[in-house]
Amino acid sequence: MSGHGLRVALREYLAVRRALGFKLVRDGLLLEQFVGFCELADAERITRDLAVAWVTSPRNPSPSWLSMRLGVVRGFALWLQAADPATEVPERGWLPPRRRSNPYIYSDGDIAALLDAARRVRWPLSAATYHTLFGLLAVTGLRIGEAIRLDRDDVSLTDRVITITDSKLGKSRQVSLHPTTVTALDSYLDRRRALSPTPNAPALFVHPAGQRIVYLNVCRTFRVLVERAGVVSRSEHCRPTIHGLRHTFAVNTLIGWYRDGVDVQARLATLSTWLGHADPKWTYWYLSATTELLMLANDRVEAAWRPEP
Repeated sequence: MSGHGLRVALREYLAVRRALGFKLVRDGLLLEQFVGFCELADAERITRDLAVAWVTSPRNPSPSWLSMRLGVVRGFALWLQAADPATEVPERGWLPPRRRSNPYIYSDGDIAALLDAARRVRWPLSAATYHTLFGLLAVTGLRIGEAIRLDRDDVSLTDRVITITDSKLGKSRQVSLHPTTVTALDSYLDRRRALSPTPNAPALFVHPAGQRIVYLNVCRTFRVLVERAGVVSRSEHCRPTIHGLRHTFAVNTLIGWYRDGVDVQARLATLSTWLGHADPKWTYWYLSATTELLMLANDRVEAAWRPEP
């Protein structure tokens, strides 16, 4: 298979997987880079050595980034191998064991400092956009990609509902909004109309040119704001990330249920639906043990086993 053939095969691979509901935005970009790497090497098919050379090409990569790049290439190579047995699939064994990062659970003070830093961004519309975006993530548990893809028509302030369409695995759902969140969104829309009366996109969140904000810029801005807010890593494996806002929402929801004395186990399906999980087992990924959560759970267990007087 020539380099040109690899590019055609990549288009087919991405089309098939996206038809199954996978977004593959990052995977698509990485595989485009990989195929370009193969073309520069004048390679006719994927080999283990070629794949490893591309995976390890970044300078000072983290183990998690190496694992991500390798996983993307392996998926493509395995798919190619079904039609071309000469395709070589790189093994995982040469990578160091990957340790899962500990989710960063933000305190109320952390979130307040982050939103204050966002409010002080230089450009007024960007300040309003990032202040509202990160606040929305903190109180709804939305994925960052879901929030970026929101259109104005997906938000009903009257019904206090956001509609998430065609999310992970093609799923859609509705997320209820607290009255204070409705007020914040209404204020943002007023501010947006004043600063960008004729936006060039139907997006809810836009940058000063009126276009939809993009993932890479959002991540870059988040890192800057975290630093300005003084939110620091707790360890090498526990760093503040955008996704940590989703973890924080899940943990705080559990804490609230424990405090209210409700049946937490019975409500996990509700939390799964809210987070957009097809199966409650995926929700457990977000339920990180904080000191307060452990104490509340322990109190519940002790109460259940305490003999009646």
